[in-house]
Amino acid sequence: INAEYGEFKTYQHYFKRINLSSMFGEKAVALVKEEHRSPTEQLQPLNEDLIRQVLAEMNALCEANKADIDTMRTDEENDKKMLPGILLRHSALEHNRRCILAYLKARLDRITRFRWDHGAVLPEEIQANIQEHERQWFSKYNKTLANYMSSLHGLDLTQNTVPPKSLKIQVRCLQEYGELETESGEIVMLTLNSEHYLPLAECEPLIRQGVLQHMAAGS
Repeated sequence: INAEYGEFKTYQHYFKRINLSSMFGEKAVALVKEEHRSPTEQLQPLNEDLIRQVLAEMNALCEANKADIDTMRTDEENDKKMLPGILLRHSALEHNRRCILAYLKARLDRITRFRWDHGAVLPEEIQANIQEHERQWFSKYNKTLANYMSSLHGLDLTQNTVPPKSLKIQVRCLQEYGELETESGEIVMLTLNSEHYLPLAECEPLIRQGVLQHMAAGS
């Protein structure tokens, strides 16, 4: 994303030199900036309106290039005069295309990270802003990850992504959850504001779901 923005600044310089509008590429960069500035733990709605504007700009660039190429075929004297503009518009087209792809790829990367942070079922506020094609991709990613973890004898790779300092942690229950059966067979009642000292592996999924809160030392 940062590379696409840097390239845009170079295009602006050339647009001014050949007296073309610097508007080319600005909407595409705005799209990239929007995703880059989006809060890490949120997924913004897909900006379909801005995408349509970028596509409309690309269509206009294509039509302008087509017209110039047709003119060059009938007027050889203008070949050299028109070629720089054609090449520049083509570069702007490629730039816009890469910006749209970078925007869509960044959204998928964000959704992938949510899978590791929140599990197979994403929070409602995230699901509300996922497009159908993104939902289908997320479902396929879920299946691929589940199949891979099954091949590792059920090892859950989404747990302990950071080496733990202790195998057990102190937690507080944030809601009325009910019974929790640990791997050792112990039954723990998770009630609102109850505190427990439990295995980290048992707590991580519930912490991600907002059921438990990890209590730091001294809290």
